[in-house]
Amino acid sequence: MLRSVPDSLDNGIEIRPMRPADAEAVAQLTNQLGYERTRQQIADWIAWLHENSAEQAAFVACLKNEVVGWIEVSIERRLQSDPFGMIGGLVVSESVRGHSIGRQLCQRAEQWTWDQGLDTLRVTSRSTRAGAHRFYLRDGYHEVKTSLVFEKHRLP
Repeated sequence: MLRSVPDSLDNGIEIRPMRPADAEAVAQLTNQLGYERTRQQIADWIAWLHENSAEQAAFVACLKNEVVGWIEVSIERRLQSDPFGMIGGLVVSESVRGHSIGRQLCQRAEQWTWDQGLDTLRVTSRSTRAGAHRFYLRDGYHEVKTSLVFEKHRLP
């Protein structure tokens, strides 16, 4: 990860589609988000995405050619509502947070969503991530509901 962060990034950030070569950096950032994913799991997902990109996209933020953040967005289709975009994940390296990189990644996900002809972009955030909640509220998102998430795993 970057050793030093300039006081002002001065638009030195490049937002581009995620590529297979990004797998290691994306895996490290995913760990910062609190999820354990190996480089190979990430590489497999990126390969799958490139073959199934009609309703899902992933972008990275690069500073000096180093991946410092990523965002994943997809089209969600539900019986009870119109289709909408959903941010599935967003993370910016701890070393460069607070420099509008998350905002730039969100703008790219928003543009992708609007380009798909959708009018709504949603994001969910774990209840313990107060900083993320403040970020989304500052960025123009508004809270529409509180939910619980339940899972059931297949038994071996």
